[in-house]
Amino acid sequence: MDAKDILGIPKTTPSLPHEKKSRPPKDSQRKPDGISREVYALTGGLAPLMPSIDVNQLKKKTQAENEKITWQWLPFTSSARKDNLQLYHWVRVVNGVPPTGDYSFAKYNKSIDVIKYTDEEYEKFLEDPAWTREETDQLFDLSARFDLRFVVIADKLPYSRTVEELKNRYYSVSRAILIARAASPADVSGHPLVKEPYNLAQETERKRALSMILSQSKHQERRDAEVYAEAKKIMEARMAAKAAQDSELIPISTGGAGDAERDNVNVDDESPSNPQFLSAPPISIAETASASASLRKLRVYLRTYGFEQMVQAASSSAGLRTIKRVEQILQDLGVNMKPKVPTKTVCEEHLELRKEILTLLNLQKQFQYKEAEGSSYREGSYPETPGTPKSFQRILDQDRTFIPDSTCFGAEFSGEHIVKRDQKRKAPGRPTDASSSPANKRPRKLKNTDE
Repeated sequence: MDAKDILGIPKTTPSLPHEKKSRPPKDSQRKPDGISREVYALTGGLAPLMPSIDVNQLKKKTQAENEKITWQWLPFTSSARKDNLQLYHWVRVVNGVPPTGDYSFAKYNKSIDVIKYTDEEYEKFLEDPAWTREETDQLFDLSARFDLRFVVIADKLPYSRTVEELKNRYYSVSRAILIARAASPADVSGHPLVKEPYNLAQETERKRALSMILSQSKHQERRDAEVYAEAKKIMEARMAAKAAQDSELIPISTGGAGDAERDNVNVDDESPSNPQFLSAPPISIAETASASASLRKLRVYLRTYGFEQMVQAASSSAGLRTIKRVEQILQDLGVNMKPKVPTKTVCEEHLELRKEILTLLNLQKQFQYKEAEGSSYREGSYPETPGTPKSFQRILDQDRTFIPDSTCFGAEFSGEHIVKRDQKRKAPGRPTDASSSPANKRPRKLKNTDE
């Protein structure tokens, strides 16, 4: 008895029909030509290590019918050798005629022409207390034999010398001989040995530093990487602090309604009679400095792009008509709109010229305004504007203290007249005139309330 008998479940349950899962069709790959079926089955279509190409697909080299090609074991000599050694190799012979000429690989033999000196030249130009004549002769003989392979030369010399000392002695002797044999020093000034002499101290220090770097451990390399990363962060922080300090030193105008009013003025409204154009500076220092700060953040940019940004910043406060006048003046002066060679000095001078032209135009406008103002003073015709002298004089007349006429008013002066006087003083468009009332006007009788 088991759990199925207790629960009354039949022991053999009918098996449910399983749904057949549809298998995705395999991509049938066609066997390439030139590969056998067994090899293709083993590799499974993988790319072969070596290119397998059917020989039948290769283009056969055409051969003349009358040519008879054979391979023969023939002797040869090489011009690269001075001992006339005769060797043998297989040679392709066509129609029984062996090839003629020098050995094909002799052209790769390159020899160095080592300078030779005489006894007189050595005694006159080449004596050195650190080197004897025998050591110098051995050095030059081995240099010619081993083609200036100084590592091999240092190993073949019987005395102990470093590779740097051998190089220094060889190049110093060669340089001295070249200068001594030349008619004038200018004739050999372009020679590499004269133009760039060998520096023993620099080469020794270079090899020492290279050996120290190559002998570093992994721990030292990680520490150096951390130091470089920390130094980079410090430099970036200093550059950011310097940029922020430069932006704080920029004199930015703090205006409010006046600046907003100036911004709403039309760019072409630059008439001398408009007093607002005098308050607008010809050059915006803040915008020029902000353009410099934005270019400094890029760190890498084209000089022409930076020049265009600085020109736009310098001309941002000027109107469209003023910018056209600046360009016209530049054309009259024969100056290009963009420098052909945009170096730093040329761009700075071009920007300075534009700023001076803007300043000149602004001074011309101020002069025209002052001239128009002076002519209006001379003619006596003042416009009805709050800023003109006539309206200013009228305001002064309105604020002048009222003096009553003693013939019309006695010592008793009522408060009602004081109220009327205040009303006249408040009226902006009505000028006061004390003599407008007739002289024979009878005084008003006093009421009981006035007493």
